[in-house]
Amino acid sequence: MSETENSRGRATGRIVVGTYEPRAWSDVEGAPTLSLIHVVETFEGDIEGQGEVYFVQAARPDGTASFVGQERVTGSLAGRTGSFVFQDAGTLEGSLVRGTWFVVPGSGTGGLAGLRGEGGFEAELGQHAQITLDYWFE
Repeated sequence: MSETENSRGRATGRIVVGTYEPRAWSDVEGAPTLSLIHVVETFEGDIEGQGEVYFVQAARPDGTASFVGQERVTGSLAGRTGSFVFQDAGTLEGSLVRGTWFVVPGSGTGGLAGLRGEGGFEAELGQHAQITLDYWFE
């Protein structure tokens, strides 16, 4: 591998949500409501492109929630174009959404083949999420 392929980088930026479509599928009194949430979003900054994700969320009666998701991002990073998949996990407490993610191994296509990395996101509800991704190419 070349030195570039072995080097690590840090991407920062933000996410702008375009589509947010929640759908509850299991609601039991006094227990968390389970929902499937479809989100389409735009990445701006060091990652440029579009993301589409489905989150499975457990929203507790006190308004807090936990969620997990799989998101395909199509666009560019570090001068390379292609797509990759994030696996997300996070929480909602008050109005603060925060989570972590990692690039699913083997999910990169095109110029993003071999992409690996981990990072996260944070946002106030209704605001743009600030993101980070520490990445490298295998």
